[in-house]
Parts: sequence; structure tokens; C-alpha cells
Amino acid sequence: MVDVIIREAFDNDIPIILGLLYDLGRPKPQTDSDVDTFRKLVKKYAKDSDKTILVAEIDDTKIVGMVSVMFLPRLNHTTLEMYIPELVVFESYQNQGIGKRLINSCIALAKEKKCHRIRLESVNQRIASHQFYNYLGFEQSAQSFTKNLD
Repeated sequence: MVDVIIREAFDNDIPIILGLLYDLGRPKPQTDSDVDTFRKLVKKYAKDSDKTILVAEIDDTKIVGMVSVMFLPRLNHTTLEMYIPELVVFESYQNQGIGKRLINSCIALAKEKKCHRIRLESVNQRIASHQFYNYLGFEQSAQSFTKNLD
């Protein structure tokens, strides 16, 4: 396992965070205006008290992974649910324990906030990711349905 520091994201991490999101298959900006819009979205997300972005840093300078987290109230629970919309590690740094460290940091944060569970989604074709989540103690508990509106 490489020496990894997990920390909250800073504003100057945004370009790397966007690169990680593109690696995950998120939409890439088509114009300079789009890049600016995406940067503002990440900055706003990180400043929201119900959300956080954690980054995995090696060598005290190089960000190689990230996880975004949302704390959601549920109508049938008195405690929050932690939802993880994005978890990604650059491919050349996968299988080195970095994703596990990010998830363990999420678990610690969820326990600190007294969440009743952690929920995440993974698209059907990411079989290796599913195995990774199972290995970490997550279990498939639902099906997800989407309807794209654009």
C-alpha cells in the first residue's frame, strides 16, 4: 500500500477533481465556459455543509483519487444517510489500497455524523467495482432506475 493522506478538498484541487470525474465517465466540458461552470459547481458542492469532497494525496502533492459525499435526511429515519455519488482513483493507482482508504474515511465520517447507513450506486458494467464494494462489506440492496431528461 502506498503512503496516502486523505483530506478534504481545497479550491486549488478542483482541476484534478474534474480530471478524476472525467475518468469516471462524467461529462467533459465542450467550451471554456463549460469548464468554468464545472469549476463553480465543484466549489459550491465543497462549500455546502451537507456535502464534502475528500481527496487521496500521495507524496504530499499528488492527488490520485477522490470521493464525494452527501448527507441526506430521510423521512423514515431520525439520522442522516451518507450517499456517495462519486468515488474514483486514477487507473494507474488502482489496486493499491487507495479506494479502500477513501471508503474507510467515509465510514469514519458517517460514524462521526451518526449516519444510519452509507449508500452508493455503481453502473451495471463496473463488475470490478461491485466486487470491490462487496469486499469492503457493502451489499446490493436495491435496483436503481433513472430517466434522463436532456
